[in-house]
Amino acid sequence: MSIRTSTRLVEGVVIVDIMGQLKLGPAIGALREVVDGLLAQGYRKILLNFGDVLNVDSCGVGELMTTYTSIRREGGELKLMQLNKHLKNLLHITKLYTLFETFDDQASALRSFQQTRTRTG
Repeated sequence: MSIRTSTRLVEGVVIVDIMGQLKLGPAIGALREVVDGLLAQGYRKILLNFGDVLNVDSCGVGELMTTYTSIRREGGELKLMQLNKHLKNLLHITKLYTLFETFDDQASALRSFQQTRTRTG
């Protein structure tokens, strides 16, 4: 099983809803295409919703790093929400939890983007 994605714009933040498994194979390229397309359209605030993600492997974690780097290079922000226990553990094992802001729900994630704007602008 690969992944499916859908995007929606909420309060100036693009939420990418991810469904399926983010692991070696076509899923990796699918996420990259979505994020690259959003950046090309000028979006810089991106929230990845992992609420319906069944599994993430080491290649999926690598893809998150690539995504993070691409967005930061363009001056944007990437945040994650609704991570399952497995993905939280992967981020801790790899020490990547220090890079990613993670949230349990959409409301707090959206507020964090507003707080960032207030602090920086």
